[in-house]
Amino acid sequence: MLTTQHTTRKLTFKRNTWLLLIGVVFIAMTLRSPLTVVGPIISSIRDSLGISNVLAGFLTTIPLLAFAIISPFAPKLARRFGMELTLFGSLILLTAGIIIRSLGTIPTLLIGTFLLGLAIAFGNVLLPSLIKLSFPLQIGLMTGIYSVSMNLSASIAVGVSVPLAQTTFGWQGALGMWSILAFIALLVWLPQLKNKRLAAAPEVSVAKKTIPLWRSPLAWSVTLFMGFQSLLFYTTSAWLPEVLKAQGISADNAGWLVSLLQFSQLPITFIIPIIAGKVKDQRMIVVGVTALYIIGYGGVLVGITSLTALWMIMIGLAGGAAFGLAMMFFTLRTRTPQEAANLSGMAQSFGYALAAVGPVLFGLLHDFTAGWTVPMFILIFASVIVLLSGMSAGKNVFIIPEERE
Repeated sequence: MLTTQHTTRKLTFKRNTWLLLIGVVFIAMTLRSPLTVVGPIISSIRDSLGISNVLAGFLTTIPLLAFAIISPFAPKLARRFGMELTLFGSLILLTAGIIIRSLGTIPTLLIGTFLLGLAIAFGNVLLPSLIKLSFPLQIGLMTGIYSVSMNLSASIAVGVSVPLAQTTFGWQGALGMWSILAFIALLVWLPQLKNKRLAAAPEVSVAKKTIPLWRSPLAWSVTLFMGFQSLLFYTTSAWLPEVLKAQGISADNAGWLVSLLQFSQLPITFIIPIIAGKVKDQRMIVVGVTALYIIGYGGVLVGITSLTALWMIMIGLAGGAAFGLAMMFFTLRTRTPQEAANLSGMAQSFGYALAAVGPVLFGLLHDFTAGWTVPMFILIFASVIVLLSGMSAGKNVFIIPEERE
């Protein structure tokens, strides 16, 4: 009898674990695809609505500003209502935001974009903490699965957006179809609402006296690493196709090359978190990431178009590794899930505010200099900041040091 009960409990645990894993994967798939789908069809949106290039470009910046606004509040709301219910509410908001954005008017385009940005911020902040809490012995593996799921859906969104926009549904359909994925994620997440244990995870610190995160140099290093790798990703996504076209590469080939960049991120976003979780010090990984960034962007800057595919692969590998490492820093540099959520909230709030500056500054420098050389140096400069901040964030220490008696 006892054996039967034990077996039943074990099977139930495995089923619940798999349901949670599937839920995390589906939420992760909704965190970038609604954003990356915009870039390839931005000209169609601009021409259809008669908006300016500035406003069209602002569609990339609005979600980043929403991330910056809501990220610090996500851990607080999760403590009050529970991670499960908070994430469920964010999926409802995400589905609504995507639908509103696709209604085909300027106000709904802007409002929907802001709402989906708010919704995505909750997943960005809370999923790393949820992984630390639910899979403490498989943090690297689970972070890799989470990162790959996010980047795979983002890559697919880039590839299918133009063909979808060319159907009878137009750009509205290309944007709106991602509400289906958000709704599926919502349904998949439903079983997690009964898991109240995640909702009440107490904040426990081994330190008798804690310090605010904003007073921790290590927390700022993690924040800068998160911010500048995000700046590189969103600036590259927004402007690199234009840079390549200016070098004589056709629009079709430029799109293919950016897709190559996106897909080259996939294996490394899975591998790096696993490696980072097995080593005590991640600074050598940071050095490798930076080398790939600088060689890749340097190759584009020099304009050796015969090797552009290689430059895209190197930038993609660097970006995937940097993102996976940023997600790992939230858990590796903290002791508890609550600390991880707080660090994630701080890093993503300031980080995405910083990232929002990247596409705008890049475009302004292009307008001011009438070329792409100076803007490309901004990406190389940002790569150096990734190195400097990563060398600090990669040390085997915690944001809140253990108090010595």
